[in-house]
Amino acid sequence: KVKENKSWKIDEVKRRAKDINKSKLLQINYRPFDTQYIYYDDNFIERSRKDVMQHYLAKNDNVGLLTTKAFRDKEFAHAFVTNNISEAIFLSGTTASNAMSFPLYLYSESAGDQQNLIKNNVRKPNLNPEIIEKIAVALSLSFVWEKLNGNNNTFSPIDLLDYVYASLHSPMYRDTYKEFLKIDFPRIPYPKNRDTFWQLVQLGGQLRQIHLLESPLVEKYITSYPKDGDNIIIRKIIQKDWELYDTDKQLGRVWINDNQYFDLIPLIAWEFYIGGYQPAQKWLKDRTGRKLCYEDILHYQKIIKALTETDRLMKEIGSINRAYPVNSQGS
Repeated sequence: KVKENKSWKIDEVKRRAKDINKSKLLQINYRPFDTQYIYYDDNFIERSRKDVMQHYLAKNDNVGLLTTKAFRDKEFAHAFVTNNISEAIFLSGTTASNAMSFPLYLYSESAGDQQNLIKNNVRKPNLNPEIIEKIAVALSLSFVWEKLNGNNNTFSPIDLLDYVYASLHSPMYRDTYKEFLKIDFPRIPYPKNRDTFWQLVQLGGQLRQIHLLESPLVEKYITSYPKDGDNIIIRKIIQKDWELYDTDKQLGRVWINDNQYFDLIPLIAWEFYIGGYQPAQKWLKDRTGRKLCYEDILHYQKIIKALTETDRLMKEIGSINRAYPVNSQGS
């Protein structure tokens, strides 16, 4: 069922793709919390975007921001992180809401082993030096290429990414700049002071680790999967498959077949949007007809925990007093 177009012809692909190399079978971040596999070869993929994606392949120790130049979904929720190559419609099926990928570090093609990355200057921050200098002067901090743990007199690329990530998850920011975000890339307010900066860095870092499912918090499950069965999703995961049975605690369950369900799901997690998707629903919908293995069952419970923690952290970010003045110049 592969479709051809003017520039991508199956016979031509077969002619060019002579050698199948297992090293090109890679993981790809397909949708929020949903990793798939792809044969990453320009002969097979019409738009591989390798000029950007190559920076996630060097040593698998990079991280990047995914966001949009504009969005056409109901609300702006179009910010996520990736440590891998990613799909263009990772954040939304709407073409105007494509997920642009911004790797934190850029690698030269001669990147060697990880110990020599910095020494050989083959890994460089993908940041504007003028903006770095402006922030450094304003906060009386020194910029370093790699994070120095426990040193609050310096800031690093990952600190800036975490600050940006927290900013993009501020309910106040999303509301204030909603109309602008519909038509252009997000602009990030410069940090007001050190205290605000480090508070947002800390919260943004927690969000980043939770969204990459690297935080221990996501393994502290709040849901359950109480019934034995064949684990096959036969329901279409529509409204009738969701049951809100505790209105006081706002808890519900989602049925995957006539006998099995995930229980104790907070309503906020069930309805939570990342981009144009509701991950708690979409992850299951995309697996209709499939059998969930043990790892799948645990993974889904991690998703629910991650979404619940995201809501909590967004509220914490929003509570930081006057962190986002409306008249701030953005970068």
